[in-house]
Amino acid sequence: MSAPSRRALLAQAGSMLALASTSSLAATGPDFAFPGGNGARPLAKDFPQKGSMVLQRSRPPLLETPFTDFDSGVFTPNEKFFVRWHWAPPSDVDTASFRLKVHGQVERELSLSLSELAQFQRVEIAAVNQCSGNSRGFFEPRVPGAQWGNGGMGNARWTGVRLSDVLDKAGVKSGAVAARFSGLDQPTVSEGPWFRKSLNIDRARQPEVIIATAMNGKPLPMLNGYPIRLVVPGWYSTYWIKALNDVELLDAPDDNYWMKTAYLIPDTPHADIKPGQAGVTMVPINRMVPRSFITNLGAGAKLKARSSAALRGLAMGGDCGVAKVEVSADGGQTWSDAKLGRDEGPYSFRQWMTKIRMPDAGTAMLAVRCTNTKGEVQPDKANWNPSGFMRNVVERLSVTVI
Repeated sequence: MSAPSRRALLAQAGSMLALASTSSLAATGPDFAFPGGNGARPLAKDFPQKGSMVLQRSRPPLLETPFTDFDSGVFTPNEKFFVRWHWAPPSDVDTASFRLKVHGQVERELSLSLSELAQFQRVEIAAVNQCSGNSRGFFEPRVPGAQWGNGGMGNARWTGVRLSDVLDKAGVKSGAVAARFSGLDQPTVSEGPWFRKSLNIDRARQPEVIIATAMNGKPLPMLNGYPIRLVVPGWYSTYWIKALNDVELLDAPDDNYWMKTAYLIPDTPHADIKPGQAGVTMVPINRMVPRSFITNLGAGAKLKARSSAALRGLAMGGDCGVAKVEVSADGGQTWSDAKLGRDEGPYSFRQWMTKIRMPDAGTAMLAVRCTNTKGEVQPDKANWNPSGFMRNVVERLSVTVI
């Protein structure tokens, strides 16, 4: 298992501490037309191991992938992969002394070094990591929280070991009902609740849930969870604990703040309620839902009238594969099937491409929708909930036909 030297890590940490005052910021035009405006966000260029990123916040770091970068391929480059920390990420990781602790309702407590972790069977899986609040900036009425465009997501090949293999080595007791995970990040405010997330024991033991040491063939970047992180394919990134160092097996459902109070969604179709609606049962957010995007054109793009326009983009099935992608040149009144690209696995982005006949000169509304292998189709109407979670409405793009 290759790893940056301690000296390199300390240098990166020093860079991170200086970000608030030294980041190179470049003004940029609106990348999305958010309701009420405010679509122009600066690009930051000096975060360690990162390229030019949309800056949401410096401390704790919150960086969005510029949407134009998604047209480069199915897999999001590490230097362009979005970043979201709730609390302060570690400023120093001593790889020699680092240990992953496994304890609680187990027969044998474990304290695994990185080299010991590397002795487990190595596996790789392609999976989309998406923030629960991705696209929150488009919610109407507006809701508080990070005002993401559509760039709070990324797709990578994750390499590591199965969580279930580690749990088997520890020996899970029959009374264990959940596994709780935490990392090296620390609260930045007094009495802030440590960030911990849990999976029920059956979900935790699924073979696709892994402890990743690498993404896209390289060690995890510091800002994406070095040295190891949890990967929970098909579920939102709140469960993908970064800088993972503790796994605790519980004998009762987890009632910590991040499970009982935060990251809750209405237990309704599409997590949708009316603003101000009361008396709604809330449950922890969990599986992702299908989405699709046009990536080779931006808002206001100019296309030739009565021509055949080439379109391409990305789709994801959520917690399963992509079955079909359809496109429309009339805002969704009529649809035609797109061609699907290579299947990288049920949890990965899948590229799609097509040619579509443009109408006479004027304005046209392009649209794209995905159907996953469970038969779930993107809804035509946007959902709403007070946390701005799980947006997956059919995406529409206005273009100028000349």
